[in-house]
Amino acid sequence: MAETIYVRGEGGGIHPMDLPLPEPIQERLTKGMLQRVNEDGTPYIEAAPKESEGSGPVFTTPLTEPAKTANKPDWVGWAVVQGADPEEADGMTKADLIEKYGTPSTT
Repeated sequence: MAETIYVRGEGGGIHPMDLPLPEPIQERLTKGMLQRVNEDGTPYIEAAPKESEGSGPVFTTPLTEPAKTANKPDWVGWAVVQGADPEEADGMTKADLIEKYGTPSTT
């Protein structure tokens, strides 16, 4: 039986979605264009996985800065967490996102 999560869409509606999410939905969730919420619409706080569960896919925007080698959706999500507009961040290049929202290198 598939696990069901709740996602707030761009229009504000809350939609139940079975896991695994379709790739385009997962990408928009990673970018911060959609938000995972509880069934009643309150913010979802992801619990740390139990040791026996292993590490599955992440269904929320990143809480820590992605590696410089991470893909663009991870950087878009990070920029959104930092206060960027999701659509504006998605329109930037990965290099621009790293320059504007990444920790400066000390090399």
